[in-house]
Amino acid sequence: MKIRTKIFLVVLPLITVTLFLSQMASYFRAVNGITRVAQQFLSFKASELRRYAESQWELLAENNYDSRPDMAAAAEEAVIAYAAGMELNDTELTLALAPRSQGGGVTASTGPVDLAGGEEAQLLALLEEESESLQEAVIGGKLRVFRAFYFVPFGWYLLLTEEKSVFYADAQKITTQTALTLVLSLAAAAALLALFARRLTNPLARVIGAMNGIIAGGDLHGRVPVEYRDETGHLALTFNTMITELDKAYEEIKRHAFHAVLAQKKEQRIRNIFQKYVPKDLIDKFFASPESMLVGDNRVLAILFSDIRSFTTISEGLAPDELVQSLNRYFSGQVDIIMNRGGIVDKYIGDAIMAFWGAPVQRDDDALQSVLSGLDMLDSVKEFNRRQKEIGKTEFHIGIGINYGTVTVGNIGSDRKMDYTVIGDMVNLASRMEGLTKTYHEEILVSESLYAELENLKAALPLRLLDTVAVKGKTRGVKIYTVRRSLGPGEEAAWAVHNEGMALYYRRDFSAAAAKFGEALRLLPGDFNAKNLLDRCRAYALTPPPENWDGVEVMTTK
Repeated sequence: MKIRTKIFLVVLPLITVTLFLSQMASYFRAVNGITRVAQQFLSFKASELRRYAESQWELLAENNYDSRPDMAAAAEEAVIAYAAGMELNDTELTLALAPRSQGGGVTASTGPVDLAGGEEAQLLALLEEESESLQEAVIGGKLRVFRAFYFVPFGWYLLLTEEKSVFYADAQKITTQTALTLVLSLAAAAALLALFARRLTNPLARVIGAMNGIIAGGDLHGRVPVEYRDETGHLALTFNTMITELDKAYEEIKRHAFHAVLAQKKEQRIRNIFQKYVPKDLIDKFFASPESMLVGDNRVLAILFSDIRSFTTISEGLAPDELVQSLNRYFSGQVDIIMNRGGIVDKYIGDAIMAFWGAPVQRDDDALQSVLSGLDMLDSVKEFNRRQKEIGKTEFHIGIGINYGTVTVGNIGSDRKMDYTVIGDMVNLASRMEGLTKTYHEEILVSESLYAELENLKAALPLRLLDTVAVKGKTRGVKIYTVRRSLGPGEEAAWAVHNEGMALYYRRDFSAAAAKFGEALRLLPGDFNAKNLLDRCRAYALTPPPENWDGVEVMTTK
């Protein structure tokens, strides 16, 4: 809503109320005055008519003619004639009305009048109240105002009447003139208000126009004239000052924006370079909160180690450039798998890869993603070997160990060289499990804690318990499992029987366990782990282990 409209809505009602009240006061004073004069004049005529009638009757009485009907009739005619002489216009009417006791009816009048039955009854009812005030009634079909008095000698109600519209004609004229004056006054006030409102708001309109010009064209060089030495003038001056300062600030902002764009491009180049060495999530976290990256943190992570089997022998049989090309193709596929599943490639250790899930960004399914990454890596190696075979190069075979547990993660190193890495016993255990893939003739092994987390996630992956081992340097045993994406019918049955045998094995029921492992070996001929456990059960059946045996096999090598 515009300010001009607001001025109208605020000021015009005030003017209207003021004019209305003043006009109404004048109107009521004028109407009351005229009405009072008219009433007084009508009362005066009624008094004069009464006085004249009384004088006529006294004249008859003094001359002893009051008993003569002809002389009384002459006196009545004289009174009516006198009343007619007092009438100033044709709309006035004086009449004499007989009371009910004398049969009623109009006995004399100064003009023609015909009372309907209802009019006469209503009129007599008013006259019988003997009110001295001005009254109204329908007489001869017209609404009239009248003053009346009862004259006993004649037995008349004498009524001096005037048509109501004529009686109040002057008051009606005043009403019309008052209404017309009020309308003209309001129109003049509205016109003047519009003129003054426009003059008052013109400076504001110019400020708004300048602002719109700035918004539309972005030109901060426009200024508005200072027209008045009042608040609007001060507003214009302040606006000009503000635009001047904004112009300066805008130039400064453009300069900073230019530098910011350069810095952003430089930052993006740094990101692109360092993403080849440091995970993207880590770089994002560093730029968001650099100080937080200098503090270590204990977290539950999944740690994966993979290693190429017999890499020394492979490297001795390849030229250096061929070896590098093969490794680059191998690492490219493996790293893509890890990163696509939300993992972080921590480092390359010769031909080995160390990766982890859960830092710097932690997800609910990190454990599952680490295992799926390991299975994807095995599938990728098969495709890699197919290509190696096509070009006549040596095939790679890998082992993968995955653990899940609490480690310390953070930037570790010196001021000149730092690595974002993980350390702790859980990391060492993951590395040892990768080494155990050779011992147990499996491509992938996962730890007991990882198995438990997969159970919590209800992961639909088949797992096979292979043993409980204490890796080198440790005395506490850890159950180790192998895992597949899916199993064939024979393999599925063999794994189920194998896991039943492991339960019997840990209960020291070696004979029953041997039978289960024998059945698994029958279903999977040549299976290393089924045969290994079958031989171990047969040996324990002949020579039972000590009472404190807990099924842990202590590893003396990696």
